Amino acid sequence: MRRGSLYVRRGAVVLTYAVVLYVCRWLAYQLRFEFEVPVEFRSQLFNHVDGYIPAQLVLLAAFGQFSGVMRYFGIRDALRLLLPLALASLCFIGVRHFLGLGYTPPRGVIFIHGLLSFIALGGLRASWRLAYERRSQKQAWGDHSRHPLGIVGAGDAGASLIRELQARPHRGLVPVALFDDDSSKWHSEVYGVPVVGAPETMAKWKAKFGLEEIVIAMPLATGKRIREVAELAQKTGLRTVRVPSVGELASGQVRVSRLRPVNIEDVLGRDPVELPLDDVKPLLAGRVVMVTGAGGSIGSELCRQIARLGPQRLLLVEQAEGHLFLIEQELIKLGHEAIILPLVADIVDQARMKSVLAEHRPQVIFHAAAHKHVFMMERQPGEAIKNNAFGTAALAELAQAQGVEHFVLISTDKAVNPSSVMGATKRLAELYLQGLFHAQPERTKFIAVRFGNVLGSSGSVVPIFTQQIAEGGPVTVTHREVVRYFMTIPEAVGLVLHSFALGTGGEIFVLEMGSQVKIADMARTMIKLSGFEPDRDIEIVFTGLRPGEKLFEELAYDGTIHAATTHPRIKRLKCVPTALAKLRTQFESLRSQLPHSQPDDLREALQRIIPEYHPSRPETILPPAGTPKRIGGNGAG
Repeated sequence: MRRGSLYVRRGAVVLTYAVVLYVCRWLAYQLRFEFEVPVEFRSQLFNHVDGYIPAQLVLLAAFGQFSGVMRYFGIRDALRLLLPLALASLCFIGVRHFLGLGYTPPRGVIFIHGLLSFIALGGLRASWRLAYERRSQKQAWGDHSRHPLGIVGAGDAGASLIRELQARPHRGLVPVALFDDDSSKWHSEVYGVPVVGAPETMAKWKAKFGLEEIVIAMPLATGKRIREVAELAQKTGLRTVRVPSVGELASGQVRVSRLRPVNIEDVLGRDPVELPLDDVKPLLAGRVVMVTGAGGSIGSELCRQIARLGPQRLLLVEQAEGHLFLIEQELIKLGHEAIILPLVADIVDQARMKSVLAEHRPQVIFHAAAHKHVFMMERQPGEAIKNNAFGTAALAELAQAQGVEHFVLISTDKAVNPSSVMGATKRLAELYLQGLFHAQPERTKFIAVRFGNVLGSSGSVVPIFTQQIAEGGPVTVTHREVVRYFMTIPEAVGLVLHSFALGTGGEIFVLEMGSQVKIADMARTMIKLSGFEPDRDIEIVFTGLRPGEKLFEELAYDGTIHAATTHPRIKRLKCVPTALAKLRTQFESLRSQLPHSQPDDLREALQRIIPEYHPSRPETILPPAGTPKRIGGNGAG
């Protein structure tokens, strides 16, 4: 039944086009001869055996003109209309010129007919579209679902958004005003929507236009400017969403009309660090690369970026098979099935890791597997020591024995003057790698990479705050003055890959991450961007620093040589290594204490190896009575 209805509609369209073409033919003769068609051409005017119009219809069909929906008409549709009409005209002009067939129309008539046909059919299609949009607008307004919105950004993104919304009025989103920082655009219009001024004037225009929402359509704007605009909208009482970033648009995954809420990544106050991988690709292409912790936040992003660089084989090592399955399926969808090999393995299992290295012979290892939750590791220091310190040391020894060329450790800023077990065990791992390299510098190149808290990783502050806000609060912050460095997951992984390219062995690399961000300010910003007022709609509760947490993080020890690299945002830290023999003795002593020692004893043992480690007091391990329940840690990396 549907197919029959489709044939009827298409037949009606073909008939309509034919009528328009015949009318244009008659008018072309009249215009060519100034409405006094000579006698010898009058019979030709009504003689249709020349096949001109049927040829036009066939070519229009061949270019898909009758398969499209008539009410949608844009530039591409106009081209699909122009090309077959022009082709038909050129063909018949050629036939008349080269074959001299007298029954074909004169060249002037053919040219005028083609031009009139394009104007008439284009106007018909445009009229269908306008009629449909007006009818839809009346229906939307009649349903009381009209939501006036302002758009910040009168560039290509803003124009595309207006066009999308005007073509789909059933959504009820009606763009009524544009704001832009460029004063040369003021007092102009984009698709009938006026550019009224700078974003700072939105309060002035809110009442006039009845604005309910602001859309930030500035894909290329800095994070600082987006934050300023979002705060302006919030002060004006307007909800705020934004179009995707230019990177999301370029990937083809989303369209301009795919609006999303402003998130904290947009408003951190600094631009993301661009780390192109042109210098890294030659070092990984055609190589066997292994990533431990491949199912984690950093490990999985490492796998994504490395897979695009063309390794011969990418080994995905992960002890949690559920996470491993997810990254495996994602990489398969991205077209990397031929090069990936998922391996369920625990880095602490030396026999299993020795077998993996011996069988697959990786040339480069990115070691992201670790226990990273600060507060959880405070209560179970033995597990952090086994995984972060002993597991890393054993894997590094195996890598050196198997002839691995590069070994890159994912470290943390919490390893600097650590106050947590997690930070102390990461510092132990750094020390061991440096000692191992300096004992045999001609073999495996061991390097470490430090960075701060990673936005969006498991246990990080943004998803925690988002969940707390969604539940109506309170939002829990450890301390009013606590600050952290932040970076995105792609930034962190870009740092790791570039550090691998820069490393010659024994270094620790650090990314310049700008200023530290106050967590309390971040909480307030997220509450405002969610449409609430801090401490009125959503309460912020300060719960006190937990064991292992500091007010601020550091990136280097005092006295450390802080050298520049060829990348302006990456620094190389050089320090005097500890002798490997001494480290091995200390590690064996610590290992012997694991089975029978209490957590406080293990902290003291760690402090003997790392004098700058200052552990939390034992009495602060348990939270005080009446403390609001947490769903994560503000200090988690």
